[in-house]
Amino acid sequence: YALFTCTYKCLYVSGDSSSTTTGSASPVPNSYEYVEGGGYSGTSLQSPPTSVPAKQAPPFGYNYPTMHPAYQQNPAPRPDSSPSHGGYNPPGYQPYSQVLTLLSSALGGLGGVSELEAETLRPVNLLQERNILPPKYTPPPEPNLSNDLRKVNCSPDTFRCTLTNIPQTQALLNKARLPLGLLLHPFRDLTQLPVITSNTIVRCRSCRTYINPFVSFLDQRRWKRNLCYRVNDVPDEFMYNPVTRSYGEPHKRPEVQNSTVEFIASSDYMLRPPQPAVYLFVLDVSHNAVESGYLNVFCQSLLDNLEKLPGDTRTRIGFVTFDSTVHFYNLQEGLSQPQMLVVSDIDDVFIPTHDNLLVNLKESKELVKDLLNALPGMFTHTRETQSALGPALQAAYKLMCPTGGRVSVFQTQLPTLGAGLLQSREDPNLRSSTKNVQHLGPATDFYKKLALDCSGQQIGVDLFLLSSQYSDLASLACVSKYSAGSVFYYPSFHHVHNTAQSQKFQKDLQRYLTRKIGFEAVMRIRCTKGLSIHTFHGNFFVRSTDLLSLANVNPDSGFAVQMSIEGSLADTSLACFQAALLYTSSKGKRRIRVHTLCLPVVSQLSEVFAGADIQAITCLLANMAIDRSISSSLSDARDALVNAVVDCLTAYRANGSNIQPSGLITPAALRLFPLYVLALLKQKALRTGTSTRLDERVFSMCELKCQPLLQIMRMAHPDLYRIDNMTDQAALHLNESVIPQPHLLQLTAEKLTREGAFLMDCGSVMFLWLGKCCNETFIRDVLGYPNYASLPSNMTEIPELQTMYSERTRAFISWLLESRTFHPAFHVVKDDTSAKTSFFQHLVEDRTESAFSYYEFLLHIQQQMSK
Repeated sequence: YALFTCTYKCLYVSGDSSSTTTGSASPVPNSYEYVEGGGYSGTSLQSPPTSVPAKQAPPFGYNYPTMHPAYQQNPAPRPDSSPSHGGYNPPGYQPYSQVLTLLSSALGGLGGVSELEAETLRPVNLLQERNILPPKYTPPPEPNLSNDLRKVNCSPDTFRCTLTNIPQTQALLNKARLPLGLLLHPFRDLTQLPVITSNTIVRCRSCRTYINPFVSFLDQRRWKRNLCYRVNDVPDEFMYNPVTRSYGEPHKRPEVQNSTVEFIASSDYMLRPPQPAVYLFVLDVSHNAVESGYLNVFCQSLLDNLEKLPGDTRTRIGFVTFDSTVHFYNLQEGLSQPQMLVVSDIDDVFIPTHDNLLVNLKESKELVKDLLNALPGMFTHTRETQSALGPALQAAYKLMCPTGGRVSVFQTQLPTLGAGLLQSREDPNLRSSTKNVQHLGPATDFYKKLALDCSGQQIGVDLFLLSSQYSDLASLACVSKYSAGSVFYYPSFHHVHNTAQSQKFQKDLQRYLTRKIGFEAVMRIRCTKGLSIHTFHGNFFVRSTDLLSLANVNPDSGFAVQMSIEGSLADTSLACFQAALLYTSSKGKRRIRVHTLCLPVVSQLSEVFAGADIQAITCLLANMAIDRSISSSLSDARDALVNAVVDCLTAYRANGSNIQPSGLITPAALRLFPLYVLALLKQKALRTGTSTRLDERVFSMCELKCQPLLQIMRMAHPDLYRIDNMTDQAALHLNESVIPQPHLLQLTAEKLTREGAFLMDCGSVMFLWLGKCCNETFIRDVLGYPNYASLPSNMTEIPELQTMYSERTRAFISWLLESRTFHPAFHVVKDDTSAKTSFFQHLVEDRTESAFSYYEFLLHIQQQMSK
């Protein structure tokens, strides 16, 4: 147990030496510290047990174990009825009212709690209640605030805390053994965003926090800060309300009525005139790249979306291609056709005149189109197999230094020439090893150093890796991680042989090229005095103690921060968190987007448990585990995740020791905790014992570190639905469309039937699994084939058919896709094809060759708690 406790503590409090910690040193001038303004800142699983419950074959041939007899297949009714009323009463039965009385005594009292909060504290015996998964998506827990504060609080889609009730002291937090942190999606697309133009942006003189709905006005001329409690004067300009066009009502200003606002910043928030939107595309044109066919898809996608690139009349664009040499393209207005310039000295790449290579898009649009039409054919017959990616990136850095901007890199193989060349580090024979996975960190610091140089010049680098072979993503991804870029990965990409990946790449490109973008950005998170932020997660560089440098910021990136309580919060009933993102829009406007979240402070352990946001906790732990697997080892990270569950449930049991000593008891608010942690352990990033390619594992780690919360949860614990029998009962009616709402199913083969069709939504991929005896009407009316046998094995989309089944199915899938920005790859999976392996590996409740089933995992947790 000492080992588990040690790794648990490391996962929770250690400061990784990577750029995620606040102690990172900065190689670039700390110039933005003044611009944004300073602020208060406190500053492996063991093998499954040999004696497992007796197993019998499931009814339709899948070799998965059935559950232990005591593990109820139907949800056990809440034990608040007596045996005479027919209620299910397991051994050690206690009436529900008696349980709550014991909870009240053990956890510090339940006096005055709401009925909803009492339900979140309801004891659940996980070994006896099987169906703990809610039938529909459940919204995050709502903070226990007054209605007025609740209405103006920040949306959980933007700002979430792992605990919606903030413990009053660090000692109380330690007692709960739950992590405290924030999940942030700061630049997400919004349908409504109050934009404020004012000569005066009102901020606290002490902590520099922006005025928000949670400040208090002492009178019309003074307001009190909700983070540092300092009293500030109300500026004269703030007395005028532009919405009501009236004077003397500062409390009705938009800044005080909305928790998310955007300010048009003055010159005080600029180090230089706002940069134009500048885009540079760096393209692999080696034989491997040409054969994959990606170049055709890219050029056509950019042609289709050229008019939609974010920007204004100053927007600039350029292209660099590379194989064993680096090629530039002169697109200066007045030329009859683009001019290609080849530089063969990759050890010291000479950059021709910048003005000819990064041109005004409006003025040179026809030449850009000519180049995009010509590029795919220019390298059709190339025999060049080498890749000088490093020199091409160095050239891109030199080109972009004067302005900053976005570099989009497309790479299809391992870099083999010049600076940054890499050697293969993957041994296929070790993929299925249950021991530690090697080479999760970079092989060279070239790409990290280059990224830091880019960050210092406001250059963000996005990487598209389209490769069928090992390309050392662990090294390459650093160029994006530290420059606030994004990583996209398409394993086994081929425009003909892998249509699912080709379609996803095309749709991802459309989103990527047209989504909004912010340049030369910085972000700071402030919190109530007594709270302290100590570790950041995501793609960025920590420029100073609490200032994140984001050369580019996009609406699809998420961030996470860990927190601690450095001083008592006993003097306040509310804790506030504020994120301020200062950036330049693609139109050349300097803007500040501000989000403010308010949460109650509590003094009772029961309230801490009741306010646990289990999805936010899971996502924060995922971020922490990725850091741990790289800084220490994968087995340490896995052990620490297990101990996060063990210690939390042990803490709950220790403080409620009179509650059903047998079984595995958890408050209802945490009932999904073991399931979600097991799902993380079976995710590509953290699993062992399966044939996971190293690049695929590293990409999964990249996704967990920089995706928004909902996308991380879909990756870790996918949503499974049966869709062949959907009806209009309880359907949504949106814009004259009827959207069926099938129930969520547990991720186990027990829920599959030979007669059904099941949709699994994994975030970046969707599977439509068809049983061998699937209803032929569904197959005909939805998929367009007469029967199961006639279905092709590589179907990657659902056709548009004029049938009720088709319209209903497509309406449901379209509704699912509306909640995300990037389109998932889609696979129709027949039960008798090899592709079903990919589908079945997501059934996290079932046992695999090297990992527990959910029931076995619960037994393992119980065993660890008894040590």
